[in-house]
Amino acid sequence: MSSDDQYFLDILSGIPNDVKKYSLDLADAIDRQFDLVSAAIRESLQSATWIPQSVKPPPPRSRRVVPPMPQGSLARAQDWVLKHQALTAAIIAFVGTGGFLIYRRRRLYSRKRRARRASNGARKEVVVIAGSPSEPITRSLALDLERRGFIVYIVVNTMEEEQLVRNETRADIHPLNLDILDPLSAESTITRFTTHLQTPHQPIRTSNTHHPNPHTLSLTALILLPSPSYPTGPIETLTPTTWSDTLNTRILATTTTTQLFLPPLRTFRSRLLLLTPSIIPSLSPPFHAIQSATVAALTAYATTLAAELAPAGVHVVQFKLGTFEVPGAGRAASPDRATRADVLSWPASVRATYAKTYIAQSQSPITPHTHTHNHNHHRHTHHNRGTAVKGAPLRALHNAVFDALTTPRPAKVWHVGTGSLVYDFVGRWVPRGIVGWMVGLRSSGMDVGRGVGEGFGEGNEGLGGEGEDGTGAGALALALAGAEGSVGWERV
Repeated sequence: MSSDDQYFLDILSGIPNDVKKYSLDLADAIDRQFDLVSAAIRESLQSATWIPQSVKPPPPRSRRVVPPMPQGSLARAQDWVLKHQALTAAIIAFVGTGGFLIYRRRRLYSRKRRARRASNGARKEVVVIAGSPSEPITRSLALDLERRGFIVYIVVNTMEEEQLVRNETRADIHPLNLDILDPLSAESTITRFTTHLQTPHQPIRTSNTHHPNPHTLSLTALILLPSPSYPTGPIETLTPTTWSDTLNTRILATTTTTQLFLPPLRTFRSRLLLLTPSIIPSLSPPFHAIQSATVAALTAYATTLAAELAPAGVHVVQFKLGTFEVPGAGRAASPDRATRADVLSWPASVRATYAKTYIAQSQSPITPHTHTHNHNHHRHTHHNRGTAVKGAPLRALHNAVFDALTTPRPAKVWHVGTGSLVYDFVGRWVPRGIVGWMVGLRSSGMDVGRGVGEGFGEGNEGLGGEGEDGTGAGALALALAGAEGSVGWERV
């Protein structure tokens, strides 16, 4: 059979299907036409007046509309979900993620955190804290680590600091005398300390273990905690002595202590934790040049040190601290009085230039009340740990430090405390003009401080006498008054 014959047979085989399709379509069209004609005839007969009522065909039955049944709350909710599927998915994702984070945070917050012990049950993990024993955070952190099972050593430089540590009367909190000004003595102290850790220790015998096995100690971490108090004021008023003292106590002491402990840190593959404030360095507001420069230097130092110690297996972790509620830490003098004392110590020309901005910045709710004033050429620093924003509990810091000591791969930067992460983001991405507005800065001219210099006077009269509130009935208080934003000081 040729291809032409096959093609002809295919056409013939399709003819019955086509005939059937066209026949069905023709029948449907005829039925629709008959339905239309019958409906038209029925309507004409119904409307004709000459035909008797008994002969007329009955009218078509009207469909009864049944009102919908009222829906319940569940049915309405289902209908709303079907109509707003995208919004429903977003709400479920937000609520689910938030609930999971809250659950995870509560679980991590409430879980037990205890240091590992030796096979004989004795304590074996040692933590060294390089911070002033007089600082409440240092003392609180040492007590918490000792309670969790660590042996804590606090670096001291004077007999007074050593006595503060011994006054805690804790069996596992010890002072570690380290004179960083004498390199030979400091190196000898570190050598003896390392030997002490590696020497087998015999635990105290109990009724259950007559001959306990000796154990060696392990250096878990070195915690660097520079003082969080910094001098403030215009750069014109910061003397070279102030810069030198701050840099020596915060930067040089920190780097020297770290350098001395690097050999035992590498030997025990320990960790190094650096705790620095975060809010002021992140925002870099005016009158905090020393703190911003110091923390920036320590941050760069920690980053470089982490890269150097990574091949040795030593993790370097930086804690960026926000604000905390420190129980038992009394508040310093009133912020207004401290600000007034600062401004009084400045020369008249400096007051005329910086007084308004300094006062506005010191009254900002996000700026910690830290004041430095100069009387008789001796500088004193007052640090008020209370701020307008409620701080986080110290337990958050304790838990974060323990997790950084025990996590197999800790993060390089930890944000702990109220405002630490938020202000770090603000300082990185928010324009400087908005940051200045947040810290209370306003535009001002050189002449706005004329009333300040006149109100104070060179003799600082009216500072004596105490009132009922204890602030002095004749004291000078700040009053923002006058046209064009001038600053005036009046007696109260």
